[in-house]
Amino acid sequence: MRYRPARISCINMTDNGHMPMWSHLARSGGDDGIAISIPCRYKRNLMVGTRAAMQSYPSDWALVDVETSGFRPSEHRVLSIALLTIGADGQVTGEFSSLLNPGCDPGPVHVHGLTAQRLAGSPRFEQIASDVATFLDKRVMVAHNARFDYDFLAQEFARAGQRLPVDQRLCTLALNRRLSPPTPNMRLGTLAAHYGVVQRRAHDAADDTRVLAGVLRGSLAAAARLGLSLPLVPCPPREAVPRTRYPARVPKAACAHRNPGRLTAGGPLVQGMKVAITGDTRRDRAELTAQATTAGLNMMSTVSRHTSVLVTNVPGSATAKMRRARTEGIPIIDEATFLRLLQDVRPGVLHEPMSAPRSAPALQAPPPPHQIRPATPLSGRRVLVLGGSHPRAAATRARVTELGGAAAVNLSNSVTDVVLLPGGEADRRMPRIQSLVLPVHEESWLDAPTSAPPAEHGTTPKPRLAIRAS
Repeated sequence: MRYRPARISCINMTDNGHMPMWSHLARSGGDDGIAISIPCRYKRNLMVGTRAAMQSYPSDWALVDVETSGFRPSEHRVLSIALLTIGADGQVTGEFSSLLNPGCDPGPVHVHGLTAQRLAGSPRFEQIASDVATFLDKRVMVAHNARFDYDFLAQEFARAGQRLPVDQRLCTLALNRRLSPPTPNMRLGTLAAHYGVVQRRAHDAADDTRVLAGVLRGSLAAAARLGLSLPLVPCPPREAVPRTRYPARVPKAACAHRNPGRLTAGGPLVQGMKVAITGDTRRDRAELTAQATTAGLNMMSTVSRHTSVLVTNVPGSATAKMRRARTEGIPIIDEATFLRLLQDVRPGVLHEPMSAPRSAPALQAPPPPHQIRPATPLSGRRVLVLGGSHPRAAATRARVTELGGAAAVNLSNSVTDVVLLPGGEADRRMPRIQSLVLPVHEESWLDAPTSAPPAEHGTTPKPRLAIRAS
């Protein structure tokens, strides 16, 4: 974590004689601040242009980028955060960045590169919330696809029991849609190249914030030339983020084993243990409960002193189950640990059969529980099919459903993938799909769908570029 003032220095020109503003923003190794390196012969013109653009939109800016474990703020967590503050005169005034321990699985490591091992030992969000608030307070929050970053921060602040101090936000994606620069798409890296900013490490929060500073500067200059107003979005106070959905109630199943007591640290699950779950789960709650019941665990809807273990992905939450678990000293584990322990549940002790009159028929053993269906290749994916004849498109959608996905007809907020049939590339929605960086596949992809789109297509979606409005 860092917070330092900025300084400006001059350097020689690059080999091609061009060095755009902000593109060489770099962290100083000392304590005297961030070094913004500017070619001497262009320093005066550059600073004049920046000052003119900033004076057209006088604000203090807080540039933000977050890397997350998924797409949904109510379920997933922030893994890293970076902020860069810029004054109304265009000067960088401070910098802050930190990795975070989310207390859950980090999600798509192939996208952000943040493994659980790398995040281990990092602070939790509630430990840095006050520092983040200091950077955001009384400034306009700026991000690329700002609604995504804002919603995740609002959720994290709510979990920490604090208010997100943001009154307005500016989305550079929305601003550039007004500017309509001659770029093939509106991705951050594409706009960075257009405005002459060098992107060194995509999906790195600190570098993305540095790049965002260059994109903001170029965008403000272009907007000032055109006399455009900024698409500032008011952000009313959000003291708490309500849960938008509740897990379906799962019918209670009888357990044939005695309760062996509480889960011990580093120990295994034992048949008969009483297990409760609180908060959102990445896996469907009903499937998770059914798998645990099949393994011989006693799944409970409440927490008591007899509970063996509580499963949650948000150990800092204030649910009734969590409060009771803390009061009773119940062991608490996350979903990933629970799933791992489910692979080796130790045998328990069966309940003694109830005594009955000799004339009564013997009790029959309960039928074996149903096997849980394995995860399907497109589970959790919503696929839009474009092109092709009506019968062929209908057959393709049916194939998507067979693979466990949901077939979409319209380009909506929930679409995760696009499959092109012959003629689909001419669909009027393709420019929008490309600007949103949605994965686009050929029909053959359905023969062996991968968990993530191939990197060579250049469409691997970063969580911050999912479909959402700002």
